[in-house]
Amino acid sequence: MDHSRHINRAAEILKSSSHTVAFTGAGISVESGIPPFRGENGLWSRYDPTVLDIHYFLKHPAHSWQVIKEIFYDFFGKARPNPAHFVLAEMERRNLLQSIITQNIDHLHQQAGSRRVIEFHGTSHTLRCMRCNRQFLVEQINLDELPPSCSSCGGLLKPDFVFFGEPIPEPARSDSFNEAAQAEVMLVIGSTGEIMPASMLPSMAGEKGATIIEVNVEPSNFSNSITDLFLQGKAAGILKELAQNLALSL
Repeated sequence: MDHSRHINRAAEILKSSSHTVAFTGAGISVESGIPPFRGENGLWSRYDPTVLDIHYFLKHPAHSWQVIKEIFYDFFGKARPNPAHFVLAEMERRNLLQSIITQNIDHLHQQAGSRRVIEFHGTSHTLRCMRCNRQFLVEQINLDELPPSCSSCGGLLKPDFVFFGEPIPEPARSDSFNEAAQAEVMLVIGSTGEIMPASMLPSMAGEKGATIIEVNVEPSNFSNSITDLFLQGKAAGILKELAQNLALSL
């Protein structure tokens, strides 16, 4: 089956689905200028991932925060949604997409206009006090003074995303598994399927009978195991082609 027929087939599947869930990974944000964590040019080839270990963070908050600020706020903070994010937001508006489960912490889906976004690994958009649990928008906090502290109790502030050694937060974990169980179609975009337990979600959807449409530059751990239709290419390009077939206006 050639590329255009793959796109047409995917569009037909999406049109006939009553409950479609998008599952997005680092690959959807690469075109927004955010590098993946793993791989040849990944962040962990330049930074020591230990700074995101919760035990190290609690012992050495100033050092952890120095690297966290550089990666997630100085650098990532400049990122903007790309066409792939906007296509998913328009699909939701047109009732062709019921939810997004994202492994990403960059908040780009919401910036593009998506409303039903489950952030499986949390978000860099907010900070939380380790002592009193108060939550702050990152814009409310002066990150020139590190580590930042809570204005209510003076406790250490931590980004609201999952560090190594921390569990997946609720209700994101339960909501994600519920959505995966209900999915008639799961649109997997830019995820390699290497990160547990997130990688269990497409597998669970497939086991429950969902059709798995995968969009990736290269085959992933999902491709030969659960994927029903593989659309090879960059997320923005493939999603724009799908949008044309779905007659979406962007």
